[in-house]
Amino acid sequence: MLPLISFIIGLIFGWVRAARRGGGTADRLQYAIGHGVAFGIAGLVFGVILLRAGLLGPA
Repeated sequence: MLPLISFIIGLIFGWVRAARRGGGTADRLQYAIGHGVAFGIAGLVFGVILLRAGLLGPA
């Protein structure tokens, strides 16, 4: 669940960042996907760390 939430937050962050820079729809989509993937991977790594540390139970 954590990677999915991180991915969605990354999508929104990337879309807003491209919009502030004056990018078109293609730029916004590219930024959104790029940030979404990066945030999703970071969320996955963070989730694994929490799981290995015993702070998060298996789903």
